Amino acid sequence: MDKGKIVSIEDRIPKLKHQRRKKANRRLIMLLAMFFILIASVIYFQSPLSKVKKITVTGNESYSYDQIVEESGLTLETNVWKISKGEVEKELQKIQEVKKAVVDILLPNTVAIRIEEYNRLAYISKGKDFYPVLENGHILGEKRIDEIPVNAPILIGFKEGKVLDEMIASLEELPQEVINSISEVHSKPSKTDQFLVKLYMNDGFEVNATLRTFSEKMAHYPSIVSQLDPAKKGVIDLEVGSYFKAFESEEAEEVEIEKESEQ
Repeated sequence: MDKGKIVSIEDRIPKLKHQRRKKANRRLIMLLAMFFILIASVIYFQSPLSKVKKITVTGNESYSYDQIVEESGLTLETNVWKISKGEVEKELQKIQEVKKAVVDILLPNTVAIRIEEYNRLAYISKGKDFYPVLENGHILGEKRIDEIPVNAPILIGFKEGKVLDEMIASLEELPQEVINSISEVHSKPSKTDQFLVKLYMNDGFEVNATLRTFSEKMAHYPSIVSQLDPAKKGVIDLEVGSYFKAFESEEAEEVEIEKESEQ
């Protein structure tokens, strides 16, 4: 054996002690670090720092900030780490006008609520009162409006159900220009067609139509009217084809609007 490579036990003992001491020190440091982290966590969770300090709400138009916060169930006493985003979103989406709610927690202690509301496409007339109708067909019975709305059509003779759903779906497909030109829509069901409606337009014309083809034909309303004499008001019939009859016409004279019926 090479005597130069032989290390005596006496020489190795100090090295072994040093290595063991280093390992023990590392364990002690790790234990102390974990202890202080635990203590800091306990102090944090018990201190105001872990509570919600700020709640922001965006996208709300029909409900105030205070109403949204109240419905969320959050307060400035709520612990940030105990908030279930899914549960808060579920509570907010119980509000009729809320289409979607998104809750984000921005550390250290801010909660951001983003609201997406259903559009108000029309208003239901009930006596002297008017109630908003949402794009999902729901009537907001608690949102009574005493004055005649000017920013959406008024629906008369409708109630929640298949016909109203079809009416709302048809309005959703129309250009905003056409929706703005409609003053009133009256439900006029017959034995053969429960989807018949009569429209009173802001420009003085009347329209007879069926909801089965309503959105398709009413989309061409500006083009149809452009072919008529604006001083000669009457009824535009879109039930079958496209026809016009002036109010003052004593005879049942009808003029087919061939350009539109060919499209």
